[in-house]
Order: sequence, then C-alpha cells, then structure tokens
Amino acid sequence: MNEFRCFILMTLFVLTCAGAALAQDGTCSGMDLGPEANLNGYVPFPPDSAWNTDVSAMPVDPNSANIINFIGPTATLHPDFGSGLYAGSTIGIPYQVVDSAQAKIPIKIVAYKNESDPGPMPISPTALVEGYPHATGDRHVLVLDRDGCWLYELDRAFYRRGQWQADSAAIWDMTIDEQRPYTWTSADAAGLPIFPGLVRYDEVAAGAINHALRVTVPVTREAFTPPASHWASSNTSTSAPPMGTRLRLKASVDISGFPPNDQVVLTALQKYGGIIADNGSALYVTGTPDDSWNNDELAQLSALHVSDFEVVQFGPIYTPGNVPTGPKPTLTNLVANPPIISPGQSSTLSWATSNTIYTIVSPEVGPVRGTSAVVNPTVTTTYKVYATNQYGRTTKSVMVTVQ
Repeated sequence: MNEFRCFILMTLFVLTCAGAALAQDGTCSGMDLGPEANLNGYVPFPPDSAWNTDVSAMPVDPNSANIINFIGPTATLHPDFGSGLYAGSTIGIPYQVVDSAQAKIPIKIVAYKNESDPGPMPISPTALVEGYPHATGDRHVLVLDRDGCWLYELDRAFYRRGQWQADSAAIWDMTIDEQRPYTWTSADAAGLPIFPGLVRYDEVAAGAINHALRVTVPVTREAFTPPASHWASSNTSTSAPPMGTRLRLKASVDISGFPPNDQVVLTALQKYGGIIADNGSALYVTGTPDDSWNNDELAQLSALHVSDFEVVQFGPIYTPGNVPTGPKPTLTNLVANPPIISPGQSSTLSWATSNTIYTIVSPEVGPVRGTSAVVNPTVTTTYKVYATNQYGRTTKSVMVTVQ
C-alpha cells in the first residue's frame, strides 16, 4: 500500500473513529505558560494527523505544473513573521498558553455564528491579538489550554464592553484528528486550525519543525481538500488550488547555503510541506512574532520562488457539487440531576451521544470529553449541549432551576 493511499485511509479512519477518541483525557502538561510560551517539543494533534504527516515521498499531483503557474512561478517565498514592528504592529500571529486557572468567559459571535463553536473560552481580556499593539486585519487570537489540551481560535476578535466578540470561533481537541463539518469555516478561511501551522521560534531554536506550515496564495478555487473543510472563492478553474492544497519544496532545491534557522524552515517545507489555508499574498509562510528572530536572515528566504515548489498529489477534492453528506450526531437523554437546586449547590448534566467528534456545553463549561458535566449556576440557567461531527451539529437544552 503506497503512502498516498495510507493518507486517504487515515483521513477516513479519523472521521469514523474520532468519537471514540473523546474518552481520552487531554494533557499538554509539558508546555510552559504565558504569551509565546515554549511548548518544549509538544506538537499539537496525533502523529498521524495530516499536519504531522511526512509527505516527502508522496507523489506529485498530475496538475502540479498548472497550479504552480496559476499561483505565479516568479513570486518569492516570504516569511510573514519576524521581530520588532512593521507599521506599528508586530509581525506574525501570536499565541498564549493558559491552564485551568484561567477563567472561561462567553464569546459573542457576530458573523459566522452557525459555523462557530460557542463559548465559554479561557481567553483573558489582555490576550495578545494579531498585529498588537496596533492590531488591524484578521486580528486572530489563539489560546492553548495546557490542562485540557484544547485549542481556542478567534477571527477578527475585539474585547469590548467586558467581553470578547469575534467574526468566528473554533475549538480544537488537540488529542484527536479533529475536522470541522464539511463547508464550515473556522478562524481560518480553509476551516483549519491556525496554530499547528505556525513557525515558532522555540521549535526553530531546537533545530526541527515537525509539522506542515500555514501558507497563503492570492486566489484559491471554489473547492477544498482534506484536512480543509471550507472554500473562500468563486473561481472554478481547475488550475486554481483548492483550500488545503499542500505545496512541497522540491527535494532538488539545495538549502545548504541558507542560515541554520532558515534551513530548519526549509527542511520542514521539504518534509511536511505548506498547507494553503487562506487567500493572501503568494507563498507567505505564517509564523509567530518573536524578538529572537533575525529579520535579515529571514529575508534570505525570498531567494526561493513558487517555481521551487510542487503540489503533493491530492486526496478527494470537494466542490459545491460533491460535498459529502451524512447523519449528524445523535444526542439523547439529556437530563440535569438534580434539576432544582439551592444557591451554592451543583447539578450534573448527563446525556447520551453517538457519531460525535466533539461536544461543547454552554454556558459555563466549554468543551468536554465524555457525556457528563457538573455545573454551578447562581441563577436559573438553560444549558445547551452541542454535539458536532463532519456532517453538522445537533443541539439540545436542559434547565437547572435555582431557588
């Protein structure tokens, strides 16, 4: 069985078996805490995740040359990260690592509510926003929960009047190969998590990036290929890359003349490739802002061009005409025990579910693994349980009365 077939089978296995994986206890205990914290070698998602799969020996797609020409073969590789400020803003997408002590707060979704995960989320009012201190543009906020091993991502995020609001929000279980429902966006246009594709200084300094990188191109196709779940284009040309396309730096490209830190980035692009996650400038590689970056060294990456890359052979490509359909999760027997409590008491919510990838309880709780959650309302509260899989979401409600 060749590696390409293994990749496709792996993807199908994820979608059928992810629900069982929710029984795991999440742990990312090796991470440090704080803004731009050192992950100490931790790589989000399992080793067989598409993000973490070695694609260096996978075949080149038959349409590779047309796609490379469509992107623009003379466009140069650009590190969209660095040290210091550009036009008053930091360069790259920041992140922060928190633990269970960080309070979970509601999130107001203002644009893509039907395709977003509800709060609460453990995001501090002072969480770093992309482009800080004068954030503009996509204004992503990325938070990793070290104790629960959950990843929280917001797009176009603002902290206003005592709460976070965002155009979209996504929660990722970093212990499984999670996928958004087909045609759903995330905090990224492709419906992908942002954090696992970032170039971080801690991993470059350690000498290896063990995952694919997030890249952008000017125009994508009205299509996506796993692990992406969403398109952001009306272009139907077969030469335009679908969201989720993987670009790989050719093995024939000699990277030995680049500075050591640049070689770490380029080695990752040869081994894991870059996954197209958004529309933007041609071959921009996303990383984190860090004053330890040497911008002069990073600038040398622009010696490479789109023509130095090739397209790894696609798995299935989904367009508006062939998006997979199937049953949403089943969610039954939702009860609160006890349903009526006195102030200061707790109640246990329990339910039964099947065919589910991830579950969220709102308000107060957030994502859970398993089929129960303890709540401590101070006033009568209606709780909603959201069960989600690759085909959509099922929601049910239960009330806990405080008297």
